[in-house]
Amino acid sequence: MIHCRTKQPPLRGQHHPERHSFLRHRAAIVLASLTFLVTLTLAPSSGAARLTPQATQIQSYPERPTPSQPAVPGSPSKQRNAPDSPKTEQYTLSQDRYAKAVAYSRARYILYFISDVAGVLVLVLFLRLGIAAKFRDFAESVTGNWWLQGLVFVPLLIATLDLCDLPIHLYGHSLSLRYEQSVQGWGSWFWDWSKSELLGIGFAIALVFILFIVMRWNPRRWWFLFWLAALPILLFVLFISPWFIDPLFNSFQPLDTRHPALAAEIEKVVRRTGLDIPQDRLFLMEASKKTNDVNAYVTGFGASKRVVVWDTTIQKLTTDETLFIFGHEAGHYVLHHIRDGFLFFAATFLVALYVGYRGLYWLLDRWGAVWKISGPHDWASLAALLLLLQVLAFIAMPVANGFSRSQEHAADIYGLEVIHGIVPNSAEVAAHAFQVLGEIGLADPNPPAIITFWLYSHPPLAERLVFAHSYDPWSKGESTKYVKSRQ
Repeated sequence: MIHCRTKQPPLRGQHHPERHSFLRHRAAIVLASLTFLVTLTLAPSSGAARLTPQATQIQSYPERPTPSQPAVPGSPSKQRNAPDSPKTEQYTLSQDRYAKAVAYSRARYILYFISDVAGVLVLVLFLRLGIAAKFRDFAESVTGNWWLQGLVFVPLLIATLDLCDLPIHLYGHSLSLRYEQSVQGWGSWFWDWSKSELLGIGFAIALVFILFIVMRWNPRRWWFLFWLAALPILLFVLFISPWFIDPLFNSFQPLDTRHPALAAEIEKVVRRTGLDIPQDRLFLMEASKKTNDVNAYVTGFGASKRVVVWDTTIQKLTTDETLFIFGHEAGHYVLHHIRDGFLFFAATFLVALYVGYRGLYWLLDRWGAVWKISGPHDWASLAALLLLLQVLAFIAMPVANGFSRSQEHAADIYGLEVIHGIVPNSAEVAAHAFQVLGEIGLADPNPPAIITFWLYSHPPLAERLVFAHSYDPWSKGESTKYVKSRQ
């Protein structure tokens, strides 16, 4: 995942693409709570991205330009390996790009925190003003069947919450348009948002029903039983998303159909990795219809495993730079980051559910009468559980992002090692790839330490560029960390 995402203003590694991930909706947070920790594979979302271990992606996080000497960056020339090419030793921007990067990144940082605070306030108001209870009463007036009441209540609550959140996403997309990160028109954006909404609501209905079934069956162990039931479902969604979910938002085609030469070059790297990724698992995504950003990612597992390269990447990076990006993505597979990410998510999800279980009883004992919620089995209690999980998700963000940053750094090392000997001057190629990613994405190379700690799912781009340029165990006679020998 050379790329990053966050919930509102993409701040984990930052993503700019406008692809919707239905798992990022509060519906998903309800059931999967800290799903945002996982980064499953669904991809960018409207306005801003957040961490998602699933979408192992390679875009550069817009990091804020340092107050270093702004310099005119090199263009993504096809001759980057020429002896007289200037070396890319640090991330630099022209004065104009510098000013835009500062303004854009600050706007996204602010938007993220506004989004989280607004999410909490909306849920508090829904409980305090009795809106959740009124939605429940409405469902009861429609039908006397408890299950059918859920079919009325859950979509009504989730859709209303997402509509309250919509203005923030609208502003996020307007930022992307203003700073030329997105080229997606409003009609297309709303269509994506609508599809994402329908998927999110459907996903929420399924998981919330399971949640309330186990709540009624075992009031003291529902948090553990739901965890056991939800994990296989989430794993199944991760498995099928490349086939059935991703194509709802973007067009894909075999990479070798449009770019056979690039596919052949990638095959050289595949052989070095030892992975079994046949060419029919290499896909081209037509990202240019929606974004100016550059990206690539790995997704799925088993039979659905695939590598996706955006057409913008091929347009704006050289073949060698694209091979580095592919090497980074391959590193996520070789180093078992998808597996480890899911296990990390499973552990944090279990902790979140237990805290949610304890917190829900405490909230309802204290304010249940005021909120007109009779107990955990009451459909309206879903709003209280959502509130708890929203707060937990915010608090856990630094932990999730710290885990993600460690994986991204390891993938950077793997990418550098796996292309060494295949790509001439590989360290410079990787460094320049980061430079181009930063220029295109208005990357903030010097974000405040607290922002990096809290919101970045990837190391700051400037740090990655310097590391890529300086990593050279071969000339020092040192052992490489991951790629021990050529295969």
